[in-house]
Amino acid sequence: MRITIVGQASLLIQAAGINILTDPVWSERASPFRFAGPRRVTAPGVSFDDLPPIDVVLLSHSHYDHLDVATLSRLHAVHAPLMVMPLGNDAIVRAAVPAARCIIGDWWDRILLGNNVTTTLTPAYHWSNRWPSDTRMMLWSGHYLETGAGSIWFAGDTGYGDGKYFADIRHRLGPPDAALIPIGAYEPRWFMASQHVNPAEAVRIFRDVGARRALGIHWGTFQLTDEARDEPVKALAVAMAKEGVSPDRFIAAEPGRVTDFSCKDT
Repeated sequence: MRITIVGQASLLIQAAGINILTDPVWSERASPFRFAGPRRVTAPGVSFDDLPPIDVVLLSHSHYDHLDVATLSRLHAVHAPLMVMPLGNDAIVRAAVPAARCIIGDWWDRILLGNNVTTTLTPAYHWSNRWPSDTRMMLWSGHYLETGAGSIWFAGDTGYGDGKYFADIRHRLGPPDAALIPIGAYEPRWFMASQHVNPAEAVRIFRDVGARRALGIHWGTFQLTDEARDEPVKALAVAMAKEGVSPDRFIAAEPGRVTDFSCKDT
């Protein structure tokens, strides 16, 4: 399994002969507008024109730093991938890309992607909207991939809550070989704690799901919240040291980083 960081929650996953993108965003802004909203502060780790043939796109929810219809339109025009997403998000995708091949699912639904690769939509402590008028009208989720080369859990966006969801994921699906866990966009805590984990909570999730290794995502691409751009990296290192976990097991991944995983990794 090979995972390349594009930026934010956009990752290129290559496993068992299939190329998968998660929450692809190549636009300059995470916004409904081209002239306003959070601007990209790091270039994509992979140029759009350098992508291999994309078989599948996995979407986690409808927020603009995760569901970018301009990028989805480009992907459909060049690659025509299968697009898999939680309930209700297909309305957004089909409005922008009428010919898109969409599959929707509820939490815990298992969907075949091809080459005996499946995704199971996993619960998350989050929410969704595109406008104030459609808040929580579309579901949000993570994706748990099972492939012949190993398992990968893409958490999507999530708060920690009571931690029950993550224990359930481990119980139902098993410890993933690789976990892709958000570590950024978490300050101020009085407002963000219910929707985004901080690095210490990300380490708790890492422990809860029993992941063998993890990459820290959802940081450093768009300035969405109050913490400094590199603060998640420093806070993750502190949290890992406090838990006595080897720092190479959970890495804050920069755009362009390529990481190979094995189901034998420990």
